[in-house]
Amino acid sequence: MPAVRPRLLYVTDLAYPARGRRYCDEDIELTARLREEFDLALCHPRDAAALMDGFDAVVVRNSGPVLHYQEAYDAFRERATALRTRVYNPLHGRGDMAGKQYLLDLTTAGLPVIPTVDRAADLDRLPAADTYAVKPKAGADSIGLSFLPREELAGLDYGGILVQPRIDFRYEVSFYFVDDRFQYALNAPDPGRRWALEPYEATEADIGFARRFVDWNTLDHGIQRIDACRTPEGELLLVELEDLNPYLSLDRVPEPVRDRFVAAMAESLHRFLED
Repeated sequence: MPAVRPRLLYVTDLAYPARGRRYCDEDIELTARLREEFDLALCHPRDAAALMDGFDAVVVRNSGPVLHYQEAYDAFRERATALRTRVYNPLHGRGDMAGKQYLLDLTTAGLPVIPTVDRAADLDRLPAADTYAVKPKAGADSIGLSFLPREELAGLDYGGILVQPRIDFRYEVSFYFVDDRFQYALNAPDPGRRWALEPYEATEADIGFARRFVDWNTLDHGIQRIDACRTPEGELLLVELEDLNPYLSLDRVPEPVRDRFVAAMAESLHRFLED
């Protein structure tokens, strides 16, 4: 039975050296705001499995790439499932939480995503490009990413990699949702500076694009970031569906937008605990 003030274990790696981002600043500010409504303790992702008892929910935030602590993360998931611990975001996400399989599934389903294959036999399904991105299925934060010409693709070991055409895009844009509610959008006008973000005035068509992937993911509660790129022809294509621990870039949005997001997250957590 939850206490009068719900108790949250907030999982974050405050020391993770993210390129172009300040994990610690974002989580320090966000937890300071959430403490107005919740009793809250922070812990490193390696400690979450051991500390989750006694909390009404575990909130996974800026915890860094799982591959850096895969064994501890697997133990956390196993223990949370066994104890029926509430985890926010819930552990049945179909996006990055489950690896990169969703890029293949969305390609097969014909949704607007950068075309993706994982077998040499399927390379002919990819459009022609000067170079191709090769990334591990279990990768994150561009770890293991390389770019190769088409003639080198057939000889790769396809045990655990994905191949995509390298897209010539005008800019990247990210859409941020709490549950199924759109909150704000940010874009990187310079393709070479992914985290030099600016507020982006999303159109109804843009939000509709992003919402298709939120709906596909079927998470009733939680925070999702839909990363996309704008092609020279004006089309949006999905780059990533971040549903495990998406960085929010809250320092890049105006204060009223930040306030609205924190309020939406708090409301979402209350609903999550009541369901």
